[in-house]
Amino acid sequence: MEMAGVAIDAPYFAKLSKEYEKKIKSLEKKIYEETGSEFNIQSTKELQTILFDKMKLPAEKKTKTGYSTDQSVLEGLRGLHPVVDHLLDHRKYTKLKSTYVDALPLMLNPNTGRIHTNFSQTIAATGRLSSNDPNLQNIPIREETGRAIRRGFVPVKGNVLLSLDYSQIELRIMAHYAGDKALIDAFAHDLDIHRRTAAALFGVSEESVTPDMRSQAKTVNFSIIYGVTAFGLSQNLGVPRDVAQAYIDRFFEGYPGVRRYMDEMTAYAEKHGYVQTLSGRRRQVLDINSTNRFRKEGAARIAVNTPVQGTSADIIKIAMIRIQEKMKSASYKGRMILQVHDELLFDVPPDEADAVEALARTEMESA
Repeated sequence: MEMAGVAIDAPYFAKLSKEYEKKIKSLEKKIYEETGSEFNIQSTKELQTILFDKMKLPAEKKTKTGYSTDQSVLEGLRGLHPVVDHLLDHRKYTKLKSTYVDALPLMLNPNTGRIHTNFSQTIAATGRLSSNDPNLQNIPIREETGRAIRRGFVPVKGNVLLSLDYSQIELRIMAHYAGDKALIDAFAHDLDIHRRTAAALFGVSEESVTPDMRSQAKTVNFSIIYGVTAFGLSQNLGVPRDVAQAYIDRFFEGYPGVRRYMDEMTAYAEKHGYVQTLSGRRRQVLDINSTNRFRKEGAARIAVNTPVQGTSADIIKIAMIRIQEKMKSASYKGRMILQVHDELLFDVPPDEADAVEALARTEMESA
């Protein structure tokens, strides 16, 4: 995959860069109008003065240089003044422009015309592959701005991109480990767990669930599985802590087996000092018997999370090895070009697409 590389549409990124530049300038104008003065928006010091001294917005997080203006602080001020939304948007577009839109075209290899990332097997403790320089696994997808960046990734001329991903693989692995009847039933009947949670959280029918609602429900499902506290969930979702606690309580009422699994896995780690994936790959859990509460709680989260995330990492690696072998022996021209956690991306000629899809589907499902 590193050798194959990924192609991008450089003119498309140049056009997107201009669009984002225009958007940033327009947001700057709005920010200056709302605050009644021009200042350096990137300067923490100047922003502190404007927000907390001049506009008297509530300041919460104190740092050595005054009150913090980081992302979480601004998120907490949402709704108190229109300028806050403009500032958050300004940050979002500035970051996307510098991190992806302007940076990716500069990383094209002059000999291949493609971007070649590095994959490491020993960075993520769970055993997942991690992509760096550039990181092609964290191209945003949740909002339209992120999706616009993804549209700039293209196949070789005349080819098509083929993407296959596991559907809620970690929740399925959790259902297996927890032996939870409700969770197993939901998967057996092919129900969309995230959609189901979203309908319950937002009080709408499953048909009316929007992609953003589903995305929030997904956060709830995974946060709870990975042992996030009510405080952590309230931060992730931007909801009050009591609402987050109610979500957690509702989840465990619906899936009691998950609670049981979490307690049992923590006890196993306390006794043995490690946990392991379904394929038998072990991870030491060093602080599980620590007298420091924070260390112990962090270790308990690792004990619960590793068998699930680690097994997911093992499954996709097994699938990738088998797919590569089969594609090679059948002399396909297409290539596997990227792995993004539970998704595989192929760059294939149109006349190979169906065959590669069938092959990859079989190997991914049987891994």
